[in-house]
Amino acid sequence: MADLIQIGKAVKPKGLKGCIKAVSFCESPELLLSLKEVFLGREIQHVTPFAVEKIVLRGTFFLLDLDGVKTRDASEVLIGCSIFAPSYTLKKLPEGEYYWHDIIGLEVVTDDGLSLGRIETIVPTGSNDVYVCTGGEREILLPAIDDVIKEIDVEKGTMVVTLIEGL
Repeated sequence: MADLIQIGKAVKPKGLKGCIKAVSFCESPELLLSLKEVFLGREIQHVTPFAVEKIVLRGTFFLLDLDGVKTRDASEVLIGCSIFAPSYTLKKLPEGEYYWHDIIGLEVVTDDGLSLGRIETIVPTGSNDVYVCTGGEREILLPAIDDVIKEIDVEKGTMVVTLIEGL
C-alpha cells in the first residue's frame, strides 16, 4: 500500500444520505478536490479504502461523499475515524515548507544540544502553527516562527529550536 498521509478526521454525519463532515488537517484544502480515493480507519494500520464521489470544501471542514456509504447509519460508523490519502496525490512543496506528516515525530533539540522530546501534534492558530513537543520534562508549545524554529531536517528526523522567553 502507498504511504498514507492523514488529511482529516470524520466528525459527524451530514444529512441522511451518508455524507460525512470532516475537519481538514490541510493548510491548502483545495488539494483535497483532486482526490479519487481515501482511506478511513481509527489506526493507520487498519484502514478501509473508499472511492471518493464528491468533496465540498467548507472553511476548515470538508464534506465527503464516499462510494458505498449511502445512509446516515453507514456514515455514523465512520465518525471518529482518521482520513488518509496516498502521499503521491499531494504536490511537492517549495524548499523550506513541510507537510504536517513530515513534522510530526521529529526529535526536537535546542541549538545547544538539549533534547526536548518529539513533535506530537500540530495546532493551527491562524497566524502560525504551533508544534506540540512532548516526551521531555514537560510539554512545550513551539510557535512555528523563524525566531524559534532554526532548522528542520526531515531526513535526519530532527528539528533544532531556540527557546525564547516564556517557552
